[in-house]
Amino acid sequence: MTEQESSPEAGRHEAAIDTLEQALSVLWRRARSNSYKVARQVHPDMEPAAYGLLVLLQKQQDMRLTDIAASIGIGKPSVSRQIVMLESLGLVQKHADPLDGRAQSISLTAAGSQALAKTQSARKELFRTLLEDWDDGELEQLGSLLTKLNHSYARER
Repeated sequence: MTEQESSPEAGRHEAAIDTLEQALSVLWRRARSNSYKVARQVHPDMEPAAYGLLVLLQKQQDMRLTDIAASIGIGKPSVSRQIVMLESLGLVQKHADPLDGRAQSISLTAAGSQALAKTQSARKELFRTLLEDWDDGELEQLGSLLTKLNHSYARER
């Protein structure tokens, strides 16, 4: 062990990493549980993993399957299965891509947009309730740090 690795700063850094890892593990477990509930609010038969696809399509409007897969970092076959399921539930639709008639573009249906908006509104209300004791500075700091963490994960790919 080098002198730098045994320094008080190194010990503090390791303790901070341990605390962060434990806190994020709890947060992710809760988020997975919440994802199940949120997905069921959009549609009773929707799988939790599909919620993120709907949010992505809401932001991007129309996307090709390959672009969706690249954007969320999972394989095209997995995304394809999710899109087929969402299409069968009437939440998304496929249509000819205006830039390439051979390709298909995917977008939300009106019903998908409405169900997603209703669910997002309920989620925001939950966040308002959970975070009502936080001041604006704390909320801004948490948002900034989580954004930074997400950027770090994006670089990892």
